[in-house]
Amino acid sequence: MGPTILIQPSVLRRIFDEAGRRLEDYVPMVRLDPQWRCFFEDGTKMDLHDDASAMAQELEEIWPRMGAGYLKFLETSKQLHSISDRFFFWRSIGSMKDTMDLGGAFDIKVLRDVMRMRLGKTVAGTIREFIPDPNVAQMLDHFVQYVGSSPDASPAILCAIGHMQMEEGIWYPLGGTRAVPEALVKLAGELGVVFHTETDVSQIITDVPRHGGRAGGKVTGLVTAMGKVHHFNAVVSNEDAVRTHRELVGGATAKEFELKRHYEPACSGVVLYLGLNQRYEHLAHHDFVFSRDPHEEFHSIYELGEPAPDPTCYLAATAATDPTSAPEGGEALYVLVHTPYLREHHDWSKMLPAYRQVILNKLKRTAGLEDIEKRIVFEAALTPQDIHERYRVLKGAIYGISSHGVFQGAFKPANRSKELAGMYLAGGAAHPGPGMPMVMMSGWIAADSLDHDARG
Repeated sequence: MGPTILIQPSVLRRIFDEAGRRLEDYVPMVRLDPQWRCFFEDGTKMDLHDDASAMAQELEEIWPRMGAGYLKFLETSKQLHSISDRFFFWRSIGSMKDTMDLGGAFDIKVLRDVMRMRLGKTVAGTIREFIPDPNVAQMLDHFVQYVGSSPDASPAILCAIGHMQMEEGIWYPLGGTRAVPEALVKLAGELGVVFHTETDVSQIITDVPRHGGRAGGKVTGLVTAMGKVHHFNAVVSNEDAVRTHRELVGGATAKEFELKRHYEPACSGVVLYLGLNQRYEHLAHHDFVFSRDPHEEFHSIYELGEPAPDPTCYLAATAATDPTSAPEGGEALYVLVHTPYLREHHDWSKMLPAYRQVILNKLKRTAGLEDIEKRIVFEAALTPQDIHERYRVLKGAIYGISSHGVFQGAFKPANRSKELAGMYLAGGAAHPGPGMPMVMMSGWIAADSLDHDARG
């Protein structure tokens, strides 16, 4: 389980630049075009081109003035991205209040930017202001799937993701996306970082009693699962932010953290890893096989808490770019379908066989993979229950905390803890959220906050 789409490589480049290294020396990458290939229930096939002008021209041929609408959407997305850069990124933020300099003088430019954030509007509503075609709107809705939330309930500011992707493109690190963490580990080692792998942490020690007492205080160390105590004046947790507080910190500090807001998990997912003895030449590197009805799909997942009867399937067919990623002539096909986060009545050991067939039937019917079951020579699966247990996320959520809510939905727990001095949060369940560039930025912010605090 892990990310497969890399956008905004500038975030990764900044990390290497600040370390005095060249990213290209550690992670060779290729830019993908098309960025996605889309398959729709009505038989339509459409590519999301890397070149925005070419994409607009193709859309204009489908629906008069839709090409212009697409470019207007990207311009709106660019404005929202610019606002995010100024107020949201590269610093520890946990709420709208944190984005403002309340002690500074009133600045009309700040008010103007706040008005441009389209407060009170959703991703889906914003897209449909510019795009009349339901298939194209459904394609653009899936920019917000990087954060595992419904476009019908997510704030319009997340439309910024469209410009983030189109500005810098989608990239494939040769050797797979695992090449990115491997490069970061190599860089860290060169800078003197020592890793202690396969060492579970059972508790973050603080000077606040775990039973009773008041919130506040500071971190004093941690305890491993083997009972060994390590004394530190700072700890960074990249485990799920809610589970970090519930399971590792506890006490009044955890209660105060959860009293601030309701942290609903983002969606989970079922992953099928399919080794095929023959690749499908009509698949691109990244493919979306869209549901027949996005409103039915999102209603099932996010409101009913049940797997969608006709889901959208994301496919990564890496042999399209890197033939060495699979045996000659074959394909290592990665299939991801979003599902609800775990509910008490979900038993995926019983649910998986039937839902696997739903997924395969969808691929046969909509993506032209009619004989896929005959081509499978290897198969493994990952369910929400597996994800919950293996990655210690909140109720199996792949993308941390949901982004629902048109005013506060974009905000995640701040990287510098407000409840506990010396504790810092990183990862997809901390600011600025999930997705490869955001998670890497999260780590940078946590490290920068720690460094700033240590220097006084």
